[in-house]
Amino acid sequence: MGDEEINLSDLPEVSPEQFARAVVRKGLKPVQNKTQITLRIDTDVLNWFKNQGKGYQTNINSLLKAYKEAHQNHG
Repeated sequence: MGDEEINLSDLPEVSPEQFARAVVRKGLKPVQNKTQITLRIDTDVLNWFKNQGKGYQTNINSLLKAYKEAHQNHG
């Protein structure tokens, strides 16, 4: 579908004043202290985390962080 095919008739008009107050946003802010990696894990493990719901990557990170904290003083 091209732009010219989109029905805009039900959208309210935007005044120049409203447009001037608009805020441009470009996605989420980058998370500090995080590094994007590629990690190979067993399919069943990944599927289990995904089945827990939204935020599975955050949950994996939390689990790894807890493991690190529990074992960091064990040489």
